[in-house]
Amino acid sequence: MGTKLILCDCTGTQSLEAEKIASACGIACSKVHTALCTSELEAAASLLQDGTPVIACAQEQEVFRDLAEEMNVDMPGFVDLRDRAGWSDQGGDATPKMAALAAEALLPQPITPSVDVVSEGTCFIVGPGEVSFDLAARLTDTLAVTVLVTDDAQPVTRAFDVVRGQLRALKGALGGFTLQLDALQQLEPGGRGAFTWTEARDGAHSACDIIIDLTGGTPFVQAPAKREGYLRADPKDALAVERLAFEAAQLVGTFEKPLYVRIEETLCAHSRAEQVACTNCLDICPTGAIVSAGEHVAIDPMICAGCGECAAVCPSTAITYEDPPVSALLSRMHILARTYRRAGGTSPRLMVHDAHGAEMIRLAARFGRGLPADVIPLELSVISGFGHAEMLAALAHGFSRVDILLAPTTERDALDRELALAHAIAGPDGIGLIDEADPDAMAHFLYMQDVPSPLADPVLPLGNRRQIARLSAQALNPQVKAPLPLPENAPYGAVAVNTDACTLCLSCVSLCPSGALVDNPDKPQLNFQQDACLQCGLCKGICPEKAITLVPQLDLSDAALSQQVLNEEEPFACVECGALFGVKSTVERIMEKLSGTHPMFATSDKARMIQMCDNCRVNAQFQQPDNPFQSKPRPKVVTTEDYFSKRKDH
Repeated sequence: MGTKLILCDCTGTQSLEAEKIASACGIACSKVHTALCTSELEAAASLLQDGTPVIACAQEQEVFRDLAEEMNVDMPGFVDLRDRAGWSDQGGDATPKMAALAAEALLPQPITPSVDVVSEGTCFIVGPGEVSFDLAARLTDTLAVTVLVTDDAQPVTRAFDVVRGQLRALKGALGGFTLQLDALQQLEPGGRGAFTWTEARDGAHSACDIIIDLTGGTPFVQAPAKREGYLRADPKDALAVERLAFEAAQLVGTFEKPLYVRIEETLCAHSRAEQVACTNCLDICPTGAIVSAGEHVAIDPMICAGCGECAAVCPSTAITYEDPPVSALLSRMHILARTYRRAGGTSPRLMVHDAHGAEMIRLAARFGRGLPADVIPLELSVISGFGHAEMLAALAHGFSRVDILLAPTTERDALDRELALAHAIAGPDGIGLIDEADPDAMAHFLYMQDVPSPLADPVLPLGNRRQIARLSAQALNPQVKAPLPLPENAPYGAVAVNTDACTLCLSCVSLCPSGALVDNPDKPQLNFQQDACLQCGLCKGICPEKAITLVPQLDLSDAALSQQVLNEEEPFACVECGALFGVKSTVERIMEKLSGTHPMFATSDKARMIQMCDNCRVNAQFQQPDNPFQSKPRPKVVTTEDYFSKRKDH
């Protein structure tokens, strides 16, 4: 018994060709049922006991899960063929797409690494007393509550702790918030009448698991909606405050936090020798999870919300996305395109979307025209990290177009930037963004869309994002000879050197983080490998002569993979031993400026040392009468004969 695709035409509302789907997917298909979730539930029960079934219905997952649980059998898999393919104005031509979607559903996916986050229920509420005290009273049975009251309100109960002060800084996330408080006053519980307060003190520190912000002002953290454990509401909105009470009570226990991204510090081009270069990820991170940590950046996995923008804009692939990794995403695109063609399709379009887009697709299918038969949806947990490498790879796999369906909450900074880069490499006709909130408008846009021809000979790009982008670009531009011009800040390009200004000091070589700039140990020479250049700007910033200019471009020829000479000069021959050292023009220029004018090189003998190699210069200096290392002559060794001679003299 193996995997079997269970088909149902949903009371005859879609057309399913079991044999064609099975042939293209390479798996067995059941006969086409009509009402598996209702009148044919007994047949469904029988199928659940047979192998590892994948049910071609997403709407009634709970029915089949409950049935599997009742029968004590393994949970089945699910794939939505009806809403994404069957319910369409072109449903009769949707068999290739159905086969592709079924094949993708059978593809095993890697598990995203995660870490446990423990919240013990320590809750910190900050806000005006009237609202905060009421909320604290309701939460005190389930959480350990402290209220930072921001007005002069007095508590009437000691069921929870109350302090006054100003919250100056807040860091961390669920299970690990740290707070800095100024003007802190603690409540004095003793005495009759109203409670009194201690003297205000600055610089207090505390920690908690959950923060409830009822100030109604500027949030204490970046992107508050994405910060786990940080709950915020307008204190004047009673319903919103009530919702916070329910949400806070659920944040106690042990939770799995996905480790969305991974960083390889040695590849990071953030800075070298205190010279800051690449700040792409720092500039684009919406949550502030990325900070500078010397020569590389550091990512706080507890704050990271998994948008993936940092990985999309990282020029060196130091940051990689793990939910899913790019290799798994490419496998999905490959199986979709390959199965679609195997089932008889010719020009598939790919539409990348998230959960919001999935709901739009379902609504368009149930109440509108549905998706065109050649539009294959690809659902991701987030789409903001779908970068130029993935866009180009989709076209290289054989999709005629790639569109990203935006959601109202989608982070667009990286997408806009990556789209411009992809357009520069592949042209503007094959890649785009769909910014439609209405399902019918989205479907109409797709039906009216011009569809270019796909790549005649699809390829399978592999490797990291830079390698994927290069291989895809070569497949999409087979006749291009000259380098492709790219937008400013692109991660590919050349380095132009003003040879008249360059002194071959090689400062750029010592700082280049990717090894694109290298020297020649045998002679004064600056070499460059364009494929390795990140366009980070470190070389441009460190050059003392301002002789370097960055040229954003993508050279698809083999020449970009080998070293090219940017500047070279004749070496100088040592006047003593003839050994080659330094740069001839530089030594001559130094001689011209210092010889006979600088006090240290006032005489010809002193000036001659400028023309010596390191070894000869040391030897010459040692022989000088003003040698700083020279000491008094060594005393004569006294022997026994000397003592005897001294006695004879006396």
